[in-house]
Amino acid sequence: MSVVIEAQTPAVTVPKPRRPKRRRVQVAVISDVHLGTYGCHATELLRYLKSIKPQVLVLNGDIVDIWQFSKNYWPPAHMRVVRYLTGLAAKGVKIHYLTGNHDELLRKFAGLRLGNFHLDNKLVLDLPHGRTWLFHGDVFDVTMQHSRWLAKLGGHGYDLLILINRFVNFLLDKAGRPRVALSKKVKERVKTAVAAMNNFETTAAAIAADEGYRYVACGHIHQPEIKPIVTAKGDITYLNSGDWVENLTALEYTAEAGWQLYRYHDDPRMARAAEAADEADVAADADVATLLEGLLVEFKIKG
Repeated sequence: MSVVIEAQTPAVTVPKPRRPKRRRVQVAVISDVHLGTYGCHATELLRYLKSIKPQVLVLNGDIVDIWQFSKNYWPPAHMRVVRYLTGLAAKGVKIHYLTGNHDELLRKFAGLRLGNFHLDNKLVLDLPHGRTWLFHGDVFDVTMQHSRWLAKLGGHGYDLLILINRFVNFLLDKAGRPRVALSKKVKERVKTAVAAMNNFETTAAAIAADEGYRYVACGHIHQPEIKPIVTAKGDITYLNSGDWVENLTALEYTAEAGWQLYRYHDDPRMARAAEAADEADVAADADVATLLEGLLVEFKIKG
């Protein structure tokens, strides 16, 4: 009887793809994330946050949408963002949460300090390029000041428009046609909305000049921008971090380049296919009670 011995092919170990090295930035600013709503791009935001290594992270309002919060809609991806942010604070990153109109209930806790996590209504950063004043900006919104119920109604309408937009884009994808951003189209075609944005920017710049600041950084209007504005008391650079509903943008500061606008869709590193959830993401998908217990330990509130 003959025995045939087949040559065994040596096992080839496929190296795991390395994640790109995180970019170092001194300050990163994000706003208008609206966690807890259908329009929030939490997955994309988490990819962005994992791509940078900030010394200071400013959450400039409307991070959690308390206005439209529902216990029936809080996807795992939204919880992953919360856990990642708390993890950054635990690792030494200074996080400043500045309140906005959609999370205005937190304003009663302004001044709260939990390790590296600070909760405030506004913030001033003394940077090499000049003092920068940061706040959400809803204080300039006339609707917010005089017709809060109308503003909240508009928020629900905006969320509905996002849902309709997703359905329309689903059909366009099937037809092989480019996507559209309905809410952006509406804003661009309504002259009063454009005028309101211009007024918002000039008002913020004028007040910043009166207070002696060189830069003013806001959110609120979901319109990413960096531009100089001439005021009666000098030139001011107006900054707006945009949002993570439509534009997926952030502000970044380095001593070498100064303030720059980051656009997720223009970042070639983000064009790659989404990676499988890592261990941290899986841990974040635990039930809320378990997650809360872990957060208390991370913040050294509970041993």
